[in-house]
Amino acid sequence: MTQNNATGLYALPLDGAQFTALCGGNQGGENEQCMEIAPIPGVEDAFAVRDNKVEGGPVLRFTGAELRTALAQAGPIVGA
Repeated sequence: MTQNNATGLYALPLDGAQFTALCGGNQGGENEQCMEIAPIPGVEDAFAVRDNKVEGGPVLRFTGAELRTALAQAGPIVGA
């Protein structure tokens, strides 16, 4: 399946998505700042992103190009 429309990514199920935690801030414990990211199953170069501290919270979805652009614009992370 090829999905180029970012809005269409929200119509796709995340069943089987394998999320990986990315943490920073060096706070440790429950103060650690983490997000989780997973490739969207069945879609080339698209990702789901969520906050690991918000059980059942929202999941944002990005094309790979959108995610790379956002990360590039964010610049270096202070304290990393």
